[in-house]
Amino acid sequence: MSKRFVPAASHKIQPEKAGCMPGTRVEVLSMFMEWARKDPMRIFWLAGLAGTGKTSIAVTLCRMLANDPNLVLGGSFFCSRTANVNELTDARCILPTLAVAFAEKSSVFAKALAAELSADSSAALYPISTQIKLLLQRPLATVESSALPIIFFIDALDECNDEYEVRILLKAISTLECETKVKFIVTSRPETHINTSPISSEDHNSILRLHTIDKEQVTKDIRLYIYDAFSKDPLNGGWYTASNVDLLATRADGLFIFASTVLSYILDTGSVNNRAARLRTAMFAMKSSKVVIRPLDAVYEFVLTRASNSEMVEPDELATTQTVLACILTARMPLSVDALAELLSLAADDLRDSLRRLHSVVHVPDETNEPGLRTVHASFGDYLFERAATALRIVPALGDEALARGCLHIMRICLHFNISQSRSSFEPNSSTKPDSVTLSLEYACLQWVYHLADLPQPWILESDVNEVLHSQFLFWLEVISVLGQVQRAGAMLNLAVTLVSYHKTGYSVPSLTDRTDTVERALTFSARRQCLRGILRGGDQAKRATYLPVSAALCSSELVDQQEILTAVYRACIG
Repeated sequence: MSKRFVPAASHKIQPEKAGCMPGTRVEVLSMFMEWARKDPMRIFWLAGLAGTGKTSIAVTLCRMLANDPNLVLGGSFFCSRTANVNELTDARCILPTLAVAFAEKSSVFAKALAAELSADSSAALYPISTQIKLLLQRPLATVESSALPIIFFIDALDECNDEYEVRILLKAISTLECETKVKFIVTSRPETHINTSPISSEDHNSILRLHTIDKEQVTKDIRLYIYDAFSKDPLNGGWYTASNVDLLATRADGLFIFASTVLSYILDTGSVNNRAARLRTAMFAMKSSKVVIRPLDAVYEFVLTRASNSEMVEPDELATTQTVLACILTARMPLSVDALAELLSLAADDLRDSLRRLHSVVHVPDETNEPGLRTVHASFGDYLFERAATALRIVPALGDEALARGCLHIMRICLHFNISQSRSSFEPNSSTKPDSVTLSLEYACLQWVYHLADLPQPWILESDVNEVLHSQFLFWLEVISVLGQVQRAGAMLNLAVTLVSYHKTGYSVPSLTDRTDTVERALTFSARRQCLRGILRGGDQAKRATYLPVSAALCSSELVDQQEILTAVYRACIG
């Protein structure tokens, strides 16, 4: 057993100051303790993005479990890449270590384990699927089933090097057959090999994803954490204010590693003046202070280096991942997997697959239609755009061009007559978005011009812009009308004209300019009616008389001659 027993893996080795500060993470800790006492589920998986405080929670929970007279902490194993101990990244060492730890607490279990080792002294060296039978299942069978619940704790399982062994371990503890009340708490980042293992089944396991907890509550905990550290400072001489603490907590954006890094940076100097100066840097000049964000950069570099390993990722797959990342970072509103996939002309599964090795730093919603694709922290985008090694760096224009092209493509193929599905031109716009306006179409109609504006050479998409606005201008107005955003139309068109029409001396697009002027005229009137009766392009007189719901702001009883302005809009639209 000695070759696979790792004393350094115990929670007892963790520093005294490790763990959650009193008063923080109260609801999360209570949830786990309640589960440990009463819930029949065998496994509780605590998943969280990088830096969300998983290990601090793990340390605190182990201490609480060890001190609870109604529970037994069977053993703990804290995996770690940074400790420079190879065994702490070897999944094959976990079960032997847990078995020895429980043997120290239960004489009955210890006697049964000793018998197994006497029969086969190499038991700890066997594959994990055999280890669990010899080191846990059989010895546990001798422990009374009415005994107190036994909790085994495995922290940071994603830090084990061999993904295959990790999957085998998770399968082994998921299928453990035992009459004794044995439970496992596992914490990890939501890496693909763990996310697709039996542990991720909510039908058989309890799961808490830290990055989905209410952000306001997390910010409150971080604020308390920062204030406590500042208030204990022996040099406290009025160098910080409550508003300083609030701003730092907000900047942390739910990331405890950010808060702890900033605190170390500020407090690691011996004078009040220097602390005040570092506080100002932390609050207002994060991008320029490499000292502050160095620990975060180390996390980002490790994750990205693994994700871009040329032995595991094809060049075209890496290019797709880079484009998807660039789009997530430059997107102007939260997108779902489905919406971003549609904008990039990708299958949703392919887009999700492109991020499979980045779940530590990118939150990918479980449901493909759920908005919420985002990075773990704003500093990740700064790192990718500015500080990453050349091989990993991404330029923002990659995302802006992909999204600008995607927006125009979606508008071109999805906009059509009466897309709002209104039954009458005199019927008010619905208070809810119609199903026909998907998230990708909503994004395209509202954001296309802003991605265009962020391109170094926006005129490269001139023909695409003109094609969409020439043929589907009214349909675009209809969509932004039902979204309640029609007041933005004039400014968006003016910006488009500036971007694509004047990059050459004397060059302009008269039809687009006329169209903008017409819309600007119409938008000077306040809206009282919800739709307008339009004149359809082409067809017979009867078709021209058909209503077209277009804009909540293009109609008003204040107009002296509504028909005149509608005719002008129509003429401008058909060029």
